Amino acid sequence: MHAYTQKDIRASFVNASLRERNALVVPDLGEVDWQNLDYFGWRDPKQPLAGFIVVPVDDEPVGILLRQAEQRTRTRPQCSWCEDVTLPNDVVLFGAKRAGKAGRNGDTVGTLLCENFECSVNARRPMPPAYLGFDVMAARQRRIEALRAHADGFARDIRDSH
Repeated sequence: MHAYTQKDIRASFVNASLRERNALVVPDLGEVDWQNLDYFGWRDPKQPLAGFIVVPVDDEPVGILLRQAEQRTRTRPQCSWCEDVTLPNDVVLFGAKRAGKAGRNGDTVGTLLCENFECSVNARRPMPPAYLGFDVMAARQRRIEALRAHADGFARDIRDSH
């Protein structure tokens, strides 16, 4: 993933008002391992139900403001993006307003995501061989490509809804 600046990130949000973009608390970008990210996501401790992601779509950042559902699911869900079956971290339901008029009319999209956006780490974690001759590196690459496709599809759905 391309390294973005704070200015790039603030300008990328397609479903946030100018006031919301200006109020964003962007984490220290100097600590980010951009090479091993498929999307950039973070939480703001001052807004416990808010989540922020930036997804590269056609080499352009698409920022999306997410809202976590207040109630947790009864069973332990699987992340829709990284599809990690070992469930190494909590997964929650996030909703996002669509961009433009659709979002202003209250149209939203929901998705199950790793609570603290650990998908890139999960997709890159080596998995045990499923059978003799199983290509672990090829399976890892398929997981990374699937994660990128899920993130890209979600970002396009939010962005292109007007």
